[in-house]
Amino acid sequence: MPRDKVILAYSGGLDTSVMVPWIGEKYNLDVVSFTVDLGQGEDIEKIRQKALKTGAVDAVAMDAKNLFVDLFVFPALMAGAMYEGKYPLATALGRPLIAKLMVDAAKEHKAVAVAHGCTGKGNDQVRFDVTFQTLDPALRIIAPVREWKMTRDEEIKFAAKHGIPVEATQESPYSVDLNLWGRSCEAGILEDPWVEPPEDAFAWTIDPVKAPSNPEYVEIEFEHGIPVGLNGERLDGVALIQRLNDLGGKHGVGRIDHVENRLVGIKSRELYEAPAAVILHHAHSELETLVLTKQAQRFKTFVAQEYADIIYNGLWFGGLHQELAAFVAYNQRFVSGLVRVKLYKGKATVVGRKSEFSLYSKKLATYETGDQFDHEAAKGFIRLWGLGQQTQAQQQLLKGGKGFALPGLLTQEK
Repeated sequence: MPRDKVILAYSGGLDTSVMVPWIGEKYNLDVVSFTVDLGQGEDIEKIRQKALKTGAVDAVAMDAKNLFVDLFVFPALMAGAMYEGKYPLATALGRPLIAKLMVDAAKEHKAVAVAHGCTGKGNDQVRFDVTFQTLDPALRIIAPVREWKMTRDEEIKFAAKHGIPVEATQESPYSVDLNLWGRSCEAGILEDPWVEPPEDAFAWTIDPVKAPSNPEYVEIEFEHGIPVGLNGERLDGVALIQRLNDLGGKHGVGRIDHVENRLVGIKSRELYEAPAAVILHHAHSELETLVLTKQAQRFKTFVAQEYADIIYNGLWFGGLHQELAAFVAYNQRFVSGLVRVKLYKGKATVVGRKSEFSLYSKKLATYETGDQFDHEAAKGFIRLWGLGQQTQAQQQLLKGGKGFALPGLLTQEK
């Protein structure tokens, strides 16, 4: 009698390889492995073949880099979404896409369940589970690592018993996850927030001290908040990000050391490398200073924070995200132009920006010949601007001949 199926998020590592027979034994389900390429630099066809050899009844491998960039990364960039002002949300952006594609695969394969390899301590379990529950509440969710009590040695023995090939590589002291938008690294010595990250924790970026002695300049073209070109060459999103990752990494740009507030209620020390994300977020923000009004620019900071929290907290497919995304799309309609960035010794510094929609007027800003600012009008403006404060001072703060106590200073009574 044929068994029901489960779609397993499969990376080809020890954990997910062991899950294939483990799920079959514990839940009496046939496993369909599901591997998604988000730019992590792995051979997904090789991983697919390994899943079949491991016992999966079917194996799916999908290149979703363009989907990832166009529908997840760039909308987050347009929103200015940086969790706690530091993390560009690389892993957090990838999870809802993978979960959505797994739900689609479950329908195609008539599966009754979905499974992932997340632990009970991290954020990813929330992102997967909430997305599954939102898009198809009927699907059963299986999370073996939350259930089994196997150590790594026990997993290796389980793999040997079931004929699962385990590569004889030295176990990394770190837990690493990566995609096109960034690389995360945690655990090991990094769990002590006092310890400076050792060089072996980095893979994408050179030590800024050892970076080239000469700066490199890049010009990034934006259209409606989306980067579309680099140094005069039109590029699709994937190619543009890859090129900036290489350029930024060469100059030590994109290292982020972050003590982060996880959704599950703990603080975690995370190390990120995200050269392209750091460069693009900085360039995009600087272009906004040129084309957004003061009110729109400041209000967007609140939207950016909420948008980042939505992504981090696994609520991508919620109504509030859709509403904020509509605001962002309208807000970005004039965010088009060129930004020149200087890459040097670990820093990405914006040194030039221009746009046909610029609200900056040299004729109004200049102190030199050609100044068109109405200096006489400033006197009336200042009079009206300070009128409220002047009135309060006379009627309240200075009434009765008392002095004005400066904030933070104690006044002596005579």
